[in-house]
Amino acid sequence: MILLVTGGAGFIGSNFILYWLKKYPEDKIINLDKLTYAGNLDNLKSIEKNPNHLFIKGDICNRDLVNSLIKNNKVNTVVHFAAESHVDRSILDPAPFIKTNIEGTYVLLEAAVKNKVAKFHHISTDEVFGTLELNSKEKFNEKTPYDPRSPYSASKAASDHLVRAYHITFGLPITISNCSNNFGPFQFPEKVIALAITNIIEDKKVPVYGDGLYVRDWLYVTDHCRAIDLILKKGISGETYFVGGLTRDISNLDVIKIIIKLMGKDESFVQFVKDRPGHDRRYAIDWRKIKNELGWSPKHDFDQGLKLTVEWYKKNLAWWKKLKNAKFQDYYQLQYA
Repeated sequence: MILLVTGGAGFIGSNFILYWLKKYPEDKIINLDKLTYAGNLDNLKSIEKNPNHLFIKGDICNRDLVNSLIKNNKVNTVVHFAAESHVDRSILDPAPFIKTNIEGTYVLLEAAVKNKVAKFHHISTDEVFGTLELNSKEKFNEKTPYDPRSPYSASKAASDHLVRAYHITFGLPITISNCSNNFGPFQFPEKVIALAITNIIEDKKVPVYGDGLYVRDWLYVTDHCRAIDLILKKGISGETYFVGGLTRDISNLDVIKIIIKLMGKDESFVQFVKDRPGHDRRYAIDWRKIKNELGWSPKHDFDQGLKLTVEWYKKNLAWWKKLKNAKFQDYYQLQYA
């Protein structure tokens, strides 16, 4: 198999590439990444000499580049991770989200149709479905109507609709996975779990929005990679699969408290900050379809994944410390002041 992986230097994309080449060492991966602030080639140091991994620095909005990569490398599978993905940043400046998440997906779809790609898998998010009530038993499933509430989720919703349209109109063989919040190694330290762990290591407080009672579903990144693997191998063209990791609700505040306890600190490290605009109250994923149809379930429960993640950040100080540079600190002050 010859895969074009977009956003392969980012958090989930790099974990996927490492997973895939370990499991399928004979396959070839073309890794297209623009190397924005969240793209990091250090994530892929362990395979930098692997002849089956070709890194190309470039933008998915570049039509000529995307088309030539698919055509010249005889790509038969596209796995599309590349996206602007941080809600907070989409509130500060929506423009990059519209450009990358919508136009970039369109460019990839056009090239995939033109070159008769055999499989196009699009990674999306549970955030496109809006918000659920706290303390309810309701969960998002594959039939939940779209109801995005941030520039980020709206741009991802648009990209989902484009992918389905290209399947129906042009016959492109596609699958979509809507995943919950990922966590694990190589996550840029602006996201809540990575930020909490690295702040505590630096003896800094952890910002918590509003009352902290917001609920998210959490998915350990390697389990997500396993799910994509199964979808590529067994998924039905045109179908959507929800990928989540939890069977119980855990508030953001409780997540932070668990991390604090794991790291031997006390709750004085919690710092409540002003809530962000349009903050979705609760997400919950019903992942029975992928379990029943493809046989997937997460191997890591939340506590196991969190322990592994804390240990990884403790052992990889050099990786994340340089990411929390002056530019990051400017963003941090703007966001949490």
